[in-house]
Amino acid sequence: MAAYTKDLGTVEISDEVVASIAGLSALEIKGVSGMSGGVVDGITEVIGRKNLSKGIKVKSDGEDVTIDANILVNYGDSIPKVSESIQKKIKSDVEEYTGLNVPCVNIHVLGINQPGQPKAAASDTTVEDVIEP
Repeated sequence: MAAYTKDLGTVEISDEVVASIAGLSALEIKGVSGMSGGVVDGITEVIGRKNLSKGIKVKSDGEDVTIDANILVNYGDSIPKVSESIQKKIKSDVEEYTGLNVPCVNIHVLGINQPGQPKAAASDTTVEDVIEP
């Protein structure tokens, strides 16, 4: 859990909140087909709960958070360009919405979505839907 202290007290932000913001930010980038999660993410989807943090891992250390994103890219899109766009978007959104520092965003491309296949785990939810319901 990330935390920082202000004049009126301490603010603690769970890693799950940071991961949700990062996941939604990544899905907004053109070329991202979806996020790739593990067994827990698959179980969550089966029981019908939307997992906004799918494919995201957060490591917090005080006011600093390091984020790892596991993504799927559309075939034909430039992996370096898509990855850099994701890094910038996640860093910007997490810092803006939480006030935390994001010194590092690591991107792990775990697959590509080939032409003719349905998009993997696309989401209609945006960061603004979660932050400002």
